[in-house]
Amino acid sequence: MERVHFQQEQMLDELRDLVDKGLFTDQEAKQIMKKRTAFESSLVRRVAKKADFLRYAAYEMGLEQLRRKRVARMELAPGPATVSDYALVKRQFHIFERAVKKFKSDVGLWVQYIQVAKREGARALVGRITARALQLHPNKPALFILAASHELDHHSPSAARTLLQRGIRLNPESMDMWKEYVKMELGFIESLRRRWDVLGIKVSEKREKDGSGEILGEEEKGGETEYEGDAGASARREVMEGAIVESVISSAARAIPRLELFEWIKGTICSHPSPESLRTRLLDHLYEELRRTLPGDGRAAVFAASRRLDGVRGEALVEALRTANEEISGRVRRGDVGVAAYAEWVGAWTARDTDGDLVGECYIIGRHWD
Repeated sequence: MERVHFQQEQMLDELRDLVDKGLFTDQEAKQIMKKRTAFESSLVRRVAKKADFLRYAAYEMGLEQLRRKRVARMELAPGPATVSDYALVKRQFHIFERAVKKFKSDVGLWVQYIQVAKREGARALVGRITARALQLHPNKPALFILAASHELDHHSPSAARTLLQRGIRLNPESMDMWKEYVKMELGFIESLRRRWDVLGIKVSEKREKDGSGEILGEEEKGGETEYEGDAGASARREVMEGAIVESVISSAARAIPRLELFEWIKGTICSHPSPESLRTRLLDHLYEELRRTLPGDGRAAVFAASRRLDGVRGEALVEALRTANEEISGRVRRGDVGVAAYAEWVGAWTARDTDGDLVGECYIIGRHWD
């Protein structure tokens, strides 16, 4: 019980401070002490379970939420921070710290600890926790993704990229890792594009660096735009035109040659707020990789032929469906695509929630090959 008494002594100052500020009454402080003592006793009197730590942490989270609500309601005048301003959050961290030391192999517990630290804005602590967790669990993609997300939240794309690359080296067959990598690189391009828009810089312009490292304008010489900024400016232009994303797509295709990966990447590219020229270039590269990676896959062939249907509406969709159908049915005759894959494609389009004319057209398309 010495441990319990030690923990009780650590609580006294913060509880006294909460009462002095009028945030809790004496009776409430006694109830808090009683509740905490029960939690602490449960951790030392018997073999503690993970649930014991989580219940304790949840109680402390509830207390902190209540404290913040009362601070806001009472409109306390701002002043120097006192022990009760941070003690409840610190206690949450302390509980999780004890939990992960006891249950080192529980990845879910590490993830919860990281999420709590992120929510409380403890940036340095998040970095330390993720480093320890990754050292213990290098084959858990979720930890690499969490760590990379933390770096991105604090505007450190290079650190996030390093983490994801390390995670992929250790977990090359993790689709989640590759998905996150593609998303991150797309986001990086978009952040650069927005910044350059604010600065009035166009990707098509020549760029050179001044002494501060900022990218400047262009010069015209002999009717040609010249890049005086050496290889650096050219590399930046390639980044903005999707070279890194293309490289990631190619690497992902080699690591995970599955149609599901291509379908997901296509959806991500189409939904991301990118310029149309970049989106088209990346989709061209994606479909080229698909042809190289899955040349004999019937479902992949149907997926590729369906590209012409993207974003098409109304009468144009009917014509696009006819064209796609002719391409796919032709490949069925040549033996490149199985009848089952073709039937699945026709069935999917026939079942879509579209107007009656289009559904009828899908039926006609389905009958066309018969």
